[in-house]
Amino acid sequence: MWNRTFWFFVAVRIASVFLVTTWFVPDEYWQSLEVAHHLAFGYGHLTWEWAAGIRSYLYPALLAGLYKLLALFGLDSTELLTLLPRIVQACFTAYADYRFHVWCGKSKWSTFLLASSWCWFYVGSRTLANTVETSLTMIALSFFPWASESTVFLWPVALSFFVRPTSVIPWVPLCLYHIKKSSHPTWELLLKRYLLIGTLAGALCVGLDSYFHGAVVFSSYEFMKYNVLKGVGSFYGEHPWYWYLYAGLPTVLGISVLPFLLASFETVRHRKVYKERAILLLSVCFTVLVYSLLSHKEFRFLLPVLPMCLYITADYLARWSRKASSKMIWFTALLIVAVNGLMAGYTGLVHQRGTLDVMRYLSTSTKDFQAEHNNPAKVLFLMPCHSTPYYSHVHQNVTMRFLHCEPNLTEQPDYLDEAERFYSNPMSWIRKNLPVHPISALPTHVVAFDVLEPQIKDFLSIYPKNVAFFHTDYPTERVGRYVKVYERYDRDAASSTTTTTTPTTTTVLPSMEDETDDRNYP
Repeated sequence: MWNRTFWFFVAVRIASVFLVTTWFVPDEYWQSLEVAHHLAFGYGHLTWEWAAGIRSYLYPALLAGLYKLLALFGLDSTELLTLLPRIVQACFTAYADYRFHVWCGKSKWSTFLLASSWCWFYVGSRTLANTVETSLTMIALSFFPWASESTVFLWPVALSFFVRPTSVIPWVPLCLYHIKKSSHPTWELLLKRYLLIGTLAGALCVGLDSYFHGAVVFSSYEFMKYNVLKGVGSFYGEHPWYWYLYAGLPTVLGISVLPFLLASFETVRHRKVYKERAILLLSVCFTVLVYSLLSHKEFRFLLPVLPMCLYITADYLARWSRKASSKMIWFTALLIVAVNGLMAGYTGLVHQRGTLDVMRYLSTSTKDFQAEHNNPAKVLFLMPCHSTPYYSHVHQNVTMRFLHCEPNLTEQPDYLDEAERFYSNPMSWIRKNLPVHPISALPTHVVAFDVLEPQIKDFLSIYPKNVAFFHTDYPTERVGRYVKVYERYDRDAASSTTTTTTPTTTTVLPSMEDETDDRNYP
């Protein structure tokens, strides 16, 4: 079972742990590692989603168990707490990759496309619910009974649903096809298989969520209520309905979008010949259609259809290569590797890395400050909320504060979250929320993007030292090219000179929410 292909995928995914050192989306940390850190060590920020019960503890609880195990052996260093969960996720992704390879009939093109996919290399080792959802989808697809009566595939589908309820969308056409072609009566299949497996998986997940939430919670229902019925997702940004067509899907597929379009055209023309491809293409189109109806859109939402798109593309290329010249085959393969390699390299090593580099710096700087001054550090993040990881990357119970950005859950008129109020008048917010005297009551470290510096330069005048970390080549109004840490010293150390260093490149992408340690500055 564990042949060379499996270990090849393990090597690729483990490599991505060390080669992908940039920021993607806040949920990678705030909905997984931060929650796990709170479960394992008693401190860590829980966003509003956890108070509302719309997130499942299934994935964070597994990571918390890993944290507890590290702590048991005294190995709970910041480095291992941030690295080991990604390695575990990378191994799970590698198993899903192997199942994809088996599903594709061990085709060389399937292995090649999956291993060279810039998006899956970029995301496959991240601690994202979307990564888990996609891995479970790949495993389920490998067990889908195209020519049998098996229902084993329903187990990973059910688990995926409770990890992220929207993962059921691509399975609607596939399950309808499965029910239609089955020789068993529909009622029997629904009751004895679909309902039974769904109930058992649901009992496990609901029981786990209710235990950690402290009350009976159906997180999947709450998820749908807030995101679909109440439309909370639109608070985090809106895109036109056609965004997935011109930006979402082409970006996720990369250069492979070209053979995918050719494969799709061929599949539609000869849908009776390519029945499996036709069903999968229908599932892709159905998923894109449903997501297009929702106002809030993100690239990661399309991850579950990535393996379906790659299957269709691999099957098309396998048939095409039988007639193509060897030079054309090599040219196509090298073009895919070159373009995807450039995209993976830039997004994984360069773009939006500052917000991770700065947390590595803070994890040591705050310890050094406490050791030197015998006072705990106090860190203030003046950035779009959830721009950085939090306690999971510092692993010290120090006072930290960031700008909150909860949605308008109580339907207040003219509602503005804290981050919006801050950016409307930064100095006014600082005067209202930070103490004036004594100076020792102020934050010891202020973290901000360089674009904010001119607006709060008077406040920063009492911070004699600053360190800069490159973040992105594409700064915006609120997200700068550099992330900067401004440090305050006690009076006996105030004579220190200002220094600026610029480590390697880094990552971005704002977020939104609350705070972990409820302590405010004195």
